[in-house]
Amino acid sequence: MEYLLPPLGTLTTSMAAMSAGVQPATIRDWVRRGLLTRCGGSPKRPIYRLEDVEAARSATKPSRPNQRKTAAA
Repeated sequence: MEYLLPPLGTLTTSMAAMSAGVQPATIRDWVRRGLLTRCGGSPKRPIYRLEDVEAARSATKPSRPNQRKTAAA
């Protein structure tokens, strides 16, 4: 089931990506890595709590050795 408007306080994958300023693939990656959990929806159309998306966005991400740093503009 695809939501035109998900329940209040929740976001679809696309909406969560826009809210966090990332790509939808990043949202799916956060779920895979355990930084974000689904709160409902279907396996193909999950929804996420707004608070969980914000917490995942601000969570400290593990750094890898030799990870490329982006230059500040």
